[in-house]
Amino acid sequence: MSSDSQSNPAKATEEADVKADRSPAPIFLIALFALLIYWGMIYLDNHGGGFNPRVYEPYASINIVEARQPPPISGPDPRIGRKIFGVTCVACHQSSGLGLPGQFPPLAGSDWVAAQSPNRIIRAVLGGLTGPITVSGQSFNNNMLAWGTTVLTNDNDVAAVLTFVRQNKEWGNNAPPVTAEQVKAIRAKIADHGQQFTPDELLKIPEGQCT
Repeated sequence: MSSDSQSNPAKATEEADVKADRSPAPIFLIALFALLIYWGMIYLDNHGGGFNPRVYEPYASINIVEARQPPPISGPDPRIGRKIFGVTCVACHQSSGLGLPGQFPPLAGSDWVAAQSPNRIIRAVLGGLTGPITVSGQSFNNNMLAWGTTVLTNDNDVAAVLTFVRQNKEWGNNAPPVTAEQVKAIRAKIADHGQQFTPDELLKIPEGQCT
């Protein structure tokens, strides 16, 4: 150490700092670290199944898992119902089943959906629904088309989509399935109705009445 440094401690400290190794990390280490992060993201994307606990290898999504499951022994296939829901219902009730505040009521956790008998919601789907309605304590006011006279003219399709909605565990629903026979009976009964149902009109139908 120089005599100047000995006589001036501050200068000695400055010289020591100057000698410290402050060289940047090698470029290849930075590139390797970025590559590892990128690889990890791809691995999670390909093997995580969207972080859905029902997804397992070698399947990449819940849709693929459900498509590979055997069809039910009897009754409507909810997988068909999911497809129909994506065409006819999702725009209003949303893929989450939560609907749109004030306009379209939720299907997830809905007291109308969870009713033991599907007699009211079958009528709503077939004949349409209009006017203010209260669903799970919330108010909504809009119109639903009479799907039974346009897209859903097949009783099996109506049964499938309503079964999908009523038994959608992702939405917290676990109501009994809807059968094509129930849909057929109600379709015949309301053939001369001629207009959309109102919530008050549907509420007059006993909940336990299946047709």
